Amino acid sequence: MFARRLIRLTCGLIAVMLVLGGSLAQEATAQSKKIKIGVVYDYTGPLAGGGSDLHALGAKIMIDYFIKKGGVEGYQIEAVYADAQSKPDVAINEAVRLIEQEKVDMLLGFYSSAQCVPVAARVEQLKKFMWITTCISSAVLADKNYKYVFRPQASGDQFGLMTMDFIAQNSQAKFGKEPKDLRVAIIHEDGAYGVDVAKGNEAGAKKAGFNVVMKEGYSATAPDLSALVTKLKRARPDVIFHTGYNPDITLFGRQAREQGLKFAALVGHGAGYGVYEKLKEGLGADVNYVFNTDPISIWLANQKSMDAKLPPVIKMVGEEFDKAKPGVAIRSAHVGMAASNTYVFLTEVLPRAIKKYGGVDPDALRKAALEVDIPEGGTMLGFGVKFHGEGTQMAGQNERSFPVVIQYIDDKSYVVWPKSQAQREAVLPLPKGTTFSNQ
Repeated sequence: MFARRLIRLTCGLIAVMLVLGGSLAQEATAQSKKIKIGVVYDYTGPLAGGGSDLHALGAKIMIDYFIKKGGVEGYQIEAVYADAQSKPDVAINEAVRLIEQEKVDMLLGFYSSAQCVPVAARVEQLKKFMWITTCISSAVLADKNYKYVFRPQASGDQFGLMTMDFIAQNSQAKFGKEPKDLRVAIIHEDGAYGVDVAKGNEAGAKKAGFNVVMKEGYSATAPDLSALVTKLKRARPDVIFHTGYNPDITLFGRQAREQGLKFAALVGHGAGYGVYEKLKEGLGADVNYVFNTDPISIWLANQKSMDAKLPPVIKMVGEEFDKAKPGVAIRSAHVGMAASNTYVFLTEVLPRAIKKYGGVDPDALRKAALEVDIPEGGTMLGFGVKFHGEGTQMAGQNERSFPVVIQYIDDKSYVVWPKSQAQREAVLPLPKGTTFSNQ
């Protein structure tokens, strides 16, 4: 009798242990499902204050948001942050370290095109997935036919073409001149970013029929740009198209003021022109009426034409930005860009890779990215997302992305082009009495 009871008790204990063991094993398996993301931006060096640290903030806000939600499709998210130190060689070394030593599943981020070009080549060689939130140079992807590198952001040539079209369409009405009579100058930092945007400027100028009176590149680390300013004074442009970082924009603005350079409009292209606080710090009141070309700020995008699930997320990003940067006059468009592009990965690519392709290996992520099909209005930046496929000239580039032209007026930013997105008319030319006005 006792023996039978002992046998039953032992069997019961074994059954309980098996159930508990299975439950613990399932819990351990669930906990072990994880995607490890290597996040690379510039936290130090000149590019940090020029916008990279703001992109880093936007990406972190979004990653933290999904971590707090418990991850994606049963996968926990772990982010490993690395500082590229505003140096291409450091960016490459950090990317390789994250892949080979930290064993990350993918890389996300990158601000500078000068870093993106070599890093993308190395990551593709290692057959790892790379999601570029920022750097815009066409040279990153053009004719490379990469399989594992994707960029939802607009490309540099689009920036250059957009600004030329903007001025061309306003030439007669605002300047009282036919495009052929409008004198324009194209100046740019001579890295991959500046060269690419300038190519777009050239193509747009040719299309518009502008009189290009000067085109010149310079080093973003140049200690003196007075010779460049002197050449501009001789060339007498009506409109200057400038692509630069910071502090070269500040240096240019200071020396232009000192040397009495005059013009009718200054049109910038992202990077340093997208960080209003730094721009105002360097240019003071002369920041008024400056133009910048970038993907639209998520806080300026038309929410009425946007997917209904996005406005609450935009609100969340804004609240987190205000906590991190209290008292800032204009919420940085850079933060919104990185947040939006990171959100696209975490809501479109990652869940599809897990559910449809079984995990987070590079090929699962690649296949999932190629199937992303978001219509216009489906992202916080207003544009849609559909990547050029393998074998195309810009494989991995979002074919539905586009920038807009904004103008800074009295510590506020307004979209002025294209007309479909415009919040107000552009102030052109510079009003009489302002520092650089040629009127």
